Amino acid sequence: MVGRGFWTDGGFDPSASLEVLTRSRTHRVLWFTLWSSTVATLVTLALGLPLTFVLYRLRVPGRSAARAFVLMPFVLPTVVVGVAFRTLLTPSGPLGFLHLDGTAAAIIAAMVFFNLAVVVRTVGVLWENLDPRREQAAAALGASPWQVLRTVTLPALAPAIVASASIVFLFCATAFGLVLTLGGLRYATVETEIYLLTTQFLDLRAAAALSVLQLLVVTGLLYAAHVTRSRREHAVERADVRSTLRPARRTDLAAVSTAALALAFVATPIAALVVGSLRVGDGWGLDHYRALDGHEAGSTAALLVPVTEALSNSWRVAVDATTLAMVLGCLVAVLVSRRGRSRAERRGLAVLDGVFMLPLGVSAVTLGFGFLITLDRPPLDLRTSPLLVPIAQAMVALPLVVRTLTPVLRSIDPRQREAAESLGASPWRVLRTVDLPVVWRPLLAATGFAFAVSLGEFGATSFLARPEAPTMPVLIYELVSRPGADNYGMALAASVVLGLVTVVIMGLVERLRLGTAGAF
Repeated sequence: MVGRGFWTDGGFDPSASLEVLTRSRTHRVLWFTLWSSTVATLVTLALGLPLTFVLYRLRVPGRSAARAFVLMPFVLPTVVVGVAFRTLLTPSGPLGFLHLDGTAAAIIAAMVFFNLAVVVRTVGVLWENLDPRREQAAAALGASPWQVLRTVTLPALAPAIVASASIVFLFCATAFGLVLTLGGLRYATVETEIYLLTTQFLDLRAAAALSVLQLLVVTGLLYAAHVTRSRREHAVERADVRSTLRPARRTDLAAVSTAALALAFVATPIAALVVGSLRVGDGWGLDHYRALDGHEAGSTAALLVPVTEALSNSWRVAVDATTLAMVLGCLVAVLVSRRGRSRAERRGLAVLDGVFMLPLGVSAVTLGFGFLITLDRPPLDLRTSPLLVPIAQAMVALPLVVRTLTPVLRSIDPRQREAAESLGASPWRVLRTVDLPVVWRPLLAATGFAFAVSLGEFGATSFLARPEAPTMPVLIYELVSRPGADNYGMALAASVVLGLVTVVIMGLVERLRLGTAGAF
């Protein structure tokens, strides 16, 4: 796509493309993208860290169900999340008295809602394995709970916090569906601007310029995040998960209250989806759910395929994409988590780590369109291949797998590997006896994360999915974009089905992950 934008008639001509950077509208788009993503990231961390503490360190009822529930927003198509917030914030909605409809605050709230799971999962897989004896020793020496948090806990969690913050920022900066639905014509980000330039105006030169600028900013952000993580990463002492859990105390009241607020914040838009899906005219019923099979009168005109077929398509694509993302992600995480012996080797690993994070900051529109114009000729003509969508979704999920596993692998004391090697253990046995017991549970968490991302991925899939084989997010978008209360109701019903499937899957993954805790 960049090549087609910067090369004209076989020659390099960047002047026409770079002209877009001088437009006043572009300046407004860049500024709004920067400050809205920053504010949303800070708010997400403020809500996510106390929630992570409660769900991963305290023995509270319903902990596993709450973990799966927090992930539900992350799997919903961003367009659906935007519609849910519009339903809440319109003047006639439950929260209409706040007068937030069509404001930047609504966009930021939707970003926080969507990305809260990233902080909880990324930080949680490391936090639940930390040995609590350091915190207990600091408290026994007279440190207050705040001092323990500031001097012991946060330094140990810093790599995971920085990793999750960088992911959240990138997701906020590329929140295509949210901004498109909630921002209207008043607010736009680089993501939506690239989309408009590509699909509405066919201005590939301007889209290429913004894509290059986006890549440069993402690269700089990833480098800064890498430097910060490298300065704070160190080996940590670990303990069995069950030994790290403790009952809530009076000193945990602030964290528990914030966690309850975060769960209520997540539940409110989801409740709006459920209530809207059950609303039929002036009454209540399951008509919208019955129409999803494509056999109700008038429903076949709106549905591309029955929802059961779309869900089956999403399932098959997600399994393939998750398998590819996990294989590649594990290899990349093992490689980039190693500490280079020379300065050049360390720089090479840092560059490699950043390269595999780039899909998080690239416009999904750019990614999907790029696949179409790149893999369109032999020997890799995949335009009609069913492999194209899983490949694109695997590239979207790959950075999440790497970011989930890398902090855990880097926290392993290298002396443990050296001791095993000195005793004659082969590299495979070192991996099996030293790394695998630590990584096993985060590995299951990363698998569930990748599967959830694949189920809900919309941006690139909307370009690549074949009309006769749509995924659930594509089907939901088709319903949302069509006029009529029945189509809107079916879109909400399909969103509830997709969210329910995801919660069940993540609940099973969570139970399996906790059930295998004692096996190692």
